[in-house]
Amino acid sequence: MFGAAFYLILASKRAPAGRPAFPVTITTGTARQGNIGVYIDAIGTVTPVYTASIFSQVTGPVVSVSYTEGQVVAKGASLVDIDPRPYEATLLQAQGALERDENVLAQAQMDLARYQDAWSRNAVAKQILDDQEKLVQQNEGTVKNDQGTVAFDQIQVDYCHITAPFAGVVGLRLVDPGNLVNAGLTTTSNPLVVVTQLQPITVIFTIPEDSLGPVQVQLRKSKKLTVDIYDRSAQDKLATGELLALDNQIDTTTGTLKLRAIFNNDDYALFPNQFVNVRLLVQTLEGVTLVPTADIQQNGDSSFVYVIQNGVAHQRDVKVGVSDANTGDTQVTGIDPGDVIADSSFDKITDNAKVTLGGGPGGGSYQGHTGGGGDHSAQAGGSPHAHHSPHPSDD
Repeated sequence: MFGAAFYLILASKRAPAGRPAFPVTITTGTARQGNIGVYIDAIGTVTPVYTASIFSQVTGPVVSVSYTEGQVVAKGASLVDIDPRPYEATLLQAQGALERDENVLAQAQMDLARYQDAWSRNAVAKQILDDQEKLVQQNEGTVKNDQGTVAFDQIQVDYCHITAPFAGVVGLRLVDPGNLVNAGLTTTSNPLVVVTQLQPITVIFTIPEDSLGPVQVQLRKSKKLTVDIYDRSAQDKLATGELLALDNQIDTTTGTLKLRAIFNNDDYALFPNQFVNVRLLVQTLEGVTLVPTADIQQNGDSSFVYVIQNGVAHQRDVKVGVSDANTGDTQVTGIDPGDVIADSSFDKITDNAKVTLGGGPGGGSYQGHTGGGGDHSAQAGGSPHAHHSPHPSDD
């Protein structure tokens, strides 16, 4: 026992003070100068610009339904016809009364012209002339009344032929030929047809009241703010449009403000009442230093990256600015464009550790998603929330 212990002590004294540390194999990225968008993410609902539930303005049986369910109709297209015959008969009566009274007026006007001529020759009493002038005015009033009756009856006839008030898409058929419909909106009446405009279409969404200031700053500069719409899963971009309007007051119960954006919707990707994810581009920061978001490490409240110089990793504190999950970039200050930074093996790197590059030519050097110094304001498609990085995975 004593001999074995003595041998171990002697061997430890002969061993070198420390073994040389092996370099950590890493891939690298390069900080670059570029542009990045400042976004506000929100959820919204697709809302048509126009939606019309069309009710009958007259009472009568439906004689024809001209549309098919889900049909795209133009403004003025025929939709439903109600039997117009009773209203055409009433219109004919009103037209007859108007024609009669117009002739009565014409006769009174001829008599007035004769009396005026006779009065000029002192051949008729002034009272007769005055009476005839008033009679003409009475007949003119009767004719106007008849004209109003004819116009009203003509409108009733027109109401029997229901057309699309704007271009849009009709819903499911709600009436059939032979159904009796009543005039006006009652608690028991149903619409004849519902027409919804899909092109263009809008999305209503809310933003926190703290985000209102930056938006108003851009609007005061008469800038058009871009809005991207993603599906419920926030994976696929459905449409790109622009901010249309802000509501006129903040909801005090939620501390949010409603905004409306408009979209051409040429491919009908947006559908009324659809739930969507919204990305509002408030502004684009130009000429800032960008690094891959995955390369930024955290130590409590501070952020840092490993800058690689002469095969040694140096921990460098950075101040993090805007991040864009769509491109995987983050704006930072504290390093310069062109600095080479560690892109992997963060669990092995320490400050002043020796490193060696791996992962192919250039050690997997990061050159940006569309070329160095390009615009990365994230207006292309893709998830606004899911992280994505073009770099090799950690070893």
